[in-house]
Parts: sequence; structure tokens; C-alpha cells
Amino acid sequence: MNDTVVTGSTDRVLGLFEGVRLTPTQRRIAHCLVQHGSAVGYLSAAEVAELAGVSQPSVTRFATALGHDGYPALRRRLRELTAGTTGPADAGNELQQAVRTEIGNLDRLAGQLADRDRIAGAGRLLAASRPLPVLGLRAAAPLATYFAYFAAKVHPDVRVLDDGGSLLADRLDQAAAAGATVLLAFVLPRYPRETLDALREARAAGLTVVAITDSPVSPASEHADLVLPAGVGTDLVFDLHTAPMTLAMVLLQALCDAAPADTQRRLEAFEVSAARRQVFVS
Repeated sequence: MNDTVVTGSTDRVLGLFEGVRLTPTQRRIAHCLVQHGSAVGYLSAAEVAELAGVSQPSVTRFATALGHDGYPALRRRLRELTAGTTGPADAGNELQQAVRTEIGNLDRLAGQLADRDRIAGAGRLLAASRPLPVLGLRAAAPLATYFAYFAAKVHPDVRVLDDGGSLLADRLDQAAAAGATVLLAFVLPRYPRETLDALREARAAGLTVVAITDSPVSPASEHADLVLPAGVGTDLVFDLHTAPMTLAMVLLQALCDAAPADTQRRLEAFEVSAARRQVFVS
């Protein structure tokens, strides 16, 4: 599949929702349209409803909310927006196509980062939160751990929340009581229910929720104050998280840039400690 074409068509579909205040049900429909790409332009309203897990009238109301006379008009528009998404015959085998899709996800992320103020603002929020809880359950747990490993070198109190259950709510409450103002959450498909419940709990506790997720219309968008999207590859048996991992490191850079003096001091102290303990061989 041609990653440049796919990236462009995805952006065009996302453009349908810009400036439109969507209900939670409508976000589910929007997410379905983005996830199923060019195929959705040939599905009936009933089929879209089934894929999104909503009622058929909800799909019709969604089309009207976007300014169309009904779902048939929206479907025609989707066909126009996704036309030409089939890649050339020499695009390579399925493994190459999966990698090229990831290149497209990274290219889309690079375009989003043209707005440096948004990512810089997120970095300032994270830097100011003491402690800084970082949430990631199931497939998102490794990303939360990876981010937290490096963030702990420049932030005095990073707390990884990678286990669900009743203790998760306790740990959120404890972080808020200790002075946390922000929760950084990694929310990736298939969107664990516990993760979305935790976002609600965090906001109820007064925390600002910053979510790294796969789409601006993912289920996390309903519960987050700031959504930072990065596409997830779905061409292999298990998802590829190249773009979310990259965005995590970009966000960490923004955290460092928000407090450069503290960052430098902490990194220098770590290097002195690591050398004394001979942590690394080179």
C-alpha cells in the first residue's frame, strides 16, 4: 500500500470532523470511518452501525451533524476522499507494506509537530506535575514504562501505573493527594475498559489528562483534556506502535525543554552516580 496516499486520505477523512462537536456515540462512528479507510465508502449505514457498535439512526444523525443531507451523501463524500488509496502493484509484500504504513504514520506525526506550541504546552504540564503518574495498561504498558524510565532521569517523581484492578484507583488517588496535577495516559487499541475508567477517575480527582492515542477521535478523546494522536499500524497480526513510541520521546523532549536547568542538573548527577557505580561498560 502506498503510504503517502494512505496518509493523505486519512488526513482528509479526519478533516471531516474538524470544528464539529461530536457526542461520544458520534466519536465512535468517526473512529470507525478512520479505521476502515476506503472500504467504509462502500458500506451501508447498517454495516457502519454494526462496525461502530451503535444504532443505524445514530449513523444517519452523524451524517447530518457533519452537514450532509443523510448517510448516502456522506458515503459519496467518503468515496471521494479515499479515492486512489490502493497502492501500486509493485508496492512489495505484506511485510514491506506494513513497514511503509508505519512510514506513513510517522510522516503524519511529523506534520502534526509543525505546531510546536501544542507539544511544548504538554511538556510544561508534565514538568510541573509532582508527582507525574504515567498510565498504560495491557498493550500500552511497555510504552508507559519506556517513557517513565527516561522521564525519571529528569523528573523527581514519576509513577508508572501499568496494573489494573481496584489498586489502580487507589494509586490515582494517592498521586493526586501527593500533589499530582496531570496524568499522562497511553491509550491504544483495543482500548481497555479499565483505562477509560481510569481516565474518568483521574479527571474526577482533579487531574488534567494528557492522552497519547492512535487517533483524534479514539475513545480516549472523550475523557482527555489534551489528545496527542499517533497512528498505529494494523497490517500484521499484532499492532505496530512505532509512531506512538516516537511521540512519547518527542513529548519527553518537550518535558526537558520546559525545565532545561533542572534537566541538565539531574542528568549530570545521574552520570556522576552511574560512573561511580560503573553501571555501563562504555
